[in-house]
Amino acid sequence: MSDQHSFLSVDSYSRSQAAEHMLNTAITQAKISESFEEYLEIFDKFYADDVQISSETQHEPIRGKARVGSLLLNFLVPLHVMAEVGGLAISIKETTISGDAANEIHSAWTLNIIGVSGKTCTLNWRTLRKWNGSHVVYEHHYDQQRTGEALTFDDLGFGMTEPVAGLQGGQA
Repeated sequence: MSDQHSFLSVDSYSRSQAAEHMLNTAITQAKISESFEEYLEIFDKFYADDVQISSETQHEPIRGKARVGSLLLNFLVPLHVMAEVGGLAISIKETTISGDAANEIHSAWTLNIIGVSGKTCTLNWRTLRKWNGSHVVYEHHYDQQRTGEALTFDDLGFGMTEPVAGLQGGQA
């Protein structure tokens, strides 16, 4: 009986690793400058309805796909606009961290944001995900770090050096 249990654990771990790899590949290949909707589709496909998200900086975890999806949307839309219209160059990289617990996978993430001014802000964090079959049921973000200063409006390439005619002084 223990051999069968061991086999099931290895099989479950292998499926979790394969799903994790597919999720991380989808995230790193999506292009925020072209669309934020692709990230929402990835979230919808890989996360359970009752997912729980937590971090070192939160007092309480966020529960449920609808609540997490709403927060994700609030993050993605401005990032998409700043990349598409403001000219930010954005790249994301993932590195899997080896572990030994079945259905629990850690990874290290790096998000580079480069303004048209050349100023760079890099965000690093680690993620722990727990899987149930092909869906993430728990995700925890930890070891969050930022390198470089936050980008400002001057680092965006909106190309507006002068006020738009007709919008000065409250005129329509």
